[in-house]
Amino acid sequence: MRTDFKLAGAFALALALAGCGGAKQDKAATGDAGSSATPSAEVAAADSKPAAFAQCAACHAVEPGKHGIGPSLHGVYGTKAGDIPGFVFSKKLKASGLTWDDATLDQWLAGPMKLVPGTKMSYAGMSDPAQRAQIIAYLKTLK
Repeated sequence: MRTDFKLAGAFALALALAGCGGAKQDKAATGDAGSSATPSAEVAAADSKPAAFAQCAACHAVEPGKHGIGPSLHGVYGTKAGDIPGFVFSKKLKASGLTWDDATLDQWLAGPMKLVPGTKMSYAGMSDPAQRAQIIAYLKTLK
Protein backbone atom coordinates (compact mmCIF):
# COMPACT_ATOMS: atom_id res chain seq x y z
CA MET A 1 0.00 0.00 0.00
CA ARG A 2 2.87 2.42 0.65
CA THR A 3 3.75 2.21 -3.04
CA ASP A 4 0.20 3.33 -3.94
CA PHE A 5 0.57 6.42 -1.76
CA LYS A 6 3.99 7.19 -3.23
CA LEU A 7 2.62 6.86 -6.76
CA ALA A 8 -0.37 9.07 -5.95
CA GLY A 9 1.95 11.70 -4.45
CA ALA A 10 4.26 11.58 -7.44
CA PHE A 11 1.29 11.88 -9.80
CA ALA A 12 -0.08 14.90 -7.91
CA LEU A 13 3.36 16.55 -7.99
CA ALA A 14 3.69 15.90 -11.72
CA LEU A 15 0.27 17.44 -12.37
CA ALA A 16 1.11 20.48 -10.25
CA LEU A 17 4.37 21.02 -12.10
CA ALA A 18 2.70 20.52 -15.48
CA GLY A 19 0.29 23.38 -14.74
CA CYS A 20 2.99 25.87 -13.77
CA GLY A 21 3.74 28.79 -16.05
CA GLY A 22 4.44 27.22 -19.46
CA ALA A 23 2.03 29.47 -21.33
CA LYS A 24 3.41 32.64 -19.73
CA GLN A 25 6.93 31.74 -20.78
CA ASP A 26 5.85 31.18 -24.37
CA LYS A 27 4.17 34.60 -24.54
CA ALA A 28 7.13 36.34 -22.95
CA ALA A 29 9.58 34.63 -25.29
CA THR A 30 7.63 35.61 -28.40
CA GLY A 31 6.51 39.00 -27.17
CA ASP A 32 2.94 37.98 -28.01
CA ALA A 33 0.58 39.14 -25.29
CA GLY A 34 -2.54 37.70 -26.89
CA SER A 35 -2.40 38.14 -30.65
CA SER A 36 -5.53 37.15 -32.55
CA ALA A 37 -3.35 35.24 -35.04
CA THR A 38 -3.43 32.07 -32.92
CA PRO A 39 -3.17 29.05 -35.25
CA SER A 40 -5.76 26.87 -33.52
CA ALA A 41 -8.31 26.76 -30.73
CA GLU A 42 -6.10 24.26 -28.87
CA VAL A 43 -3.18 26.66 -28.85
CA ALA A 44 -5.48 29.51 -27.81
CA ALA A 45 -6.79 27.46 -24.90
CA ALA A 46 -3.27 26.55 -23.78
CA ASP A 47 -2.19 30.19 -24.02
CA SER A 48 -5.14 31.33 -21.91
CA LYS A 49 -4.35 29.08 -18.93
CA PRO A 50 -4.17 31.45 -15.95
CA ALA A 51 -1.41 31.09 -13.37
CA ALA A 52 -4.06 30.43 -10.69
CA PHE A 53 -5.00 27.22 -12.53
CA ALA A 54 -1.78 25.64 -11.21
CA GLN A 55 -3.70 24.96 -7.99
CA CYS A 56 -6.34 23.07 -9.98
CA ALA A 57 -3.74 21.20 -12.05
CA ALA A 58 -2.36 19.61 -8.90
CA CYS A 59 -5.39 17.28 -8.90
CA HIS A 60 -7.17 17.79 -12.25
CA ALA A 61 -6.14 17.09 -15.84
CA VAL A 62 -7.63 18.97 -18.79
CA GLU A 63 -7.43 16.14 -21.33
CA PRO A 64 -10.71 14.30 -22.01
CA GLY A 65 -11.13 11.20 -19.84
CA LYS A 66 -7.81 11.67 -18.03
CA HIS A 67 -8.65 11.61 -14.35
CA GLY A 68 -6.24 12.21 -11.51
CA ILE A 69 -7.07 12.71 -7.87
CA GLY A 70 -9.99 14.73 -9.26
CA PRO A 71 -11.90 14.34 -12.51
CA SER A 72 -10.77 15.70 -15.88
CA LEU A 73 -11.99 19.25 -16.31
CA HIS A 74 -12.27 18.92 -20.08
CA GLY A 75 -15.80 19.86 -21.09
CA VAL A 76 -16.93 20.35 -17.49
CA TYR A 77 -18.52 23.76 -18.13
CA GLY A 78 -22.28 23.36 -18.60
CA THR A 79 -22.45 19.79 -17.26
CA LYS A 80 -24.28 18.57 -14.17
CA ALA A 81 -22.15 18.11 -11.07
CA GLY A 82 -20.99 14.52 -10.77
CA ASP A 83 -21.71 13.73 -14.42
CA ILE A 84 -18.18 13.28 -15.82
CA PRO A 85 -17.90 9.67 -17.06
CA GLY A 86 -15.21 7.47 -15.53
CA PHE A 87 -14.84 9.26 -12.20
CA VAL A 88 -16.45 8.27 -8.89
CA PHE A 89 -18.02 11.33 -7.27
CA SER A 90 -19.39 11.72 -3.76
CA LYS A 91 -23.08 10.99 -3.30
CA LYS A 92 -23.53 14.54 -1.98
CA LEU A 93 -22.11 16.13 -5.14
CA LYS A 94 -24.12 13.87 -7.46
CA ALA A 95 -27.29 14.69 -5.51
CA SER A 96 -26.59 18.44 -5.43
CA GLY A 97 -28.39 19.16 -8.72
CA LEU A 98 -25.76 21.79 -9.56
CA THR A 99 -24.86 22.73 -13.12
CA TRP A 100 -21.35 24.05 -13.70
CA ASP A 101 -22.02 27.58 -14.95
CA ASP A 102 -20.33 30.88 -14.06
CA ALA A 103 -22.18 31.45 -10.79
CA THR A 104 -21.93 27.87 -9.54
CA LEU A 105 -18.25 27.53 -10.47
CA ASP A 106 -17.51 30.82 -8.72
CA GLN A 107 -19.17 29.56 -5.52
CA TRP A 108 -17.44 26.17 -5.86
CA LEU A 109 -13.99 27.68 -6.33
CA ALA A 110 -14.59 30.01 -3.36
CA GLY A 111 -15.36 27.06 -1.09
CA PRO A 112 -16.40 23.62 -2.34
CA MET A 113 -17.22 22.28 1.13
CA LYS A 114 -19.40 25.33 1.85
CA LEU A 115 -21.36 24.85 -1.37
CA VAL A 116 -21.70 21.06 -1.06
CA PRO A 117 -21.08 19.82 2.48
CA GLY A 118 -19.87 16.23 2.28
CA THR A 119 -18.07 16.59 -1.07
CA LYS A 120 -14.80 14.67 -1.48
CA MET A 121 -13.02 17.82 -2.71
CA SER A 122 -11.16 18.99 0.36
CA TYR A 123 -9.79 22.16 -1.28
CA ALA A 124 -10.17 25.12 1.11
CA GLY A 125 -11.14 27.57 -1.63
CA MET A 126 -9.82 30.57 -3.53
CA SER A 127 -10.59 33.95 -2.00
CA ASP A 128 -9.59 36.14 -4.98
CA PRO A 129 -12.64 36.71 -7.24
CA ALA A 130 -10.42 37.80 -10.16
CA GLN A 131 -8.50 34.51 -10.06
CA ARG A 132 -11.76 32.56 -9.89
CA ALA A 133 -13.05 34.47 -12.94
CA GLN A 134 -9.84 33.67 -14.85
CA ILE A 135 -10.17 29.97 -14.06
CA ILE A 136 -13.84 29.93 -15.09
CA ALA A 137 -13.00 31.65 -18.38
CA TYR A 138 -10.30 29.05 -18.98
CA LEU A 139 -12.66 26.14 -18.18
CA LYS A 140 -15.01 27.46 -20.88
CA THR A 141 -12.26 26.93 -23.47
CA LEU A 142 -11.85 23.24 -22.61
CA LYS A 143 -14.29 21.80 -25.15
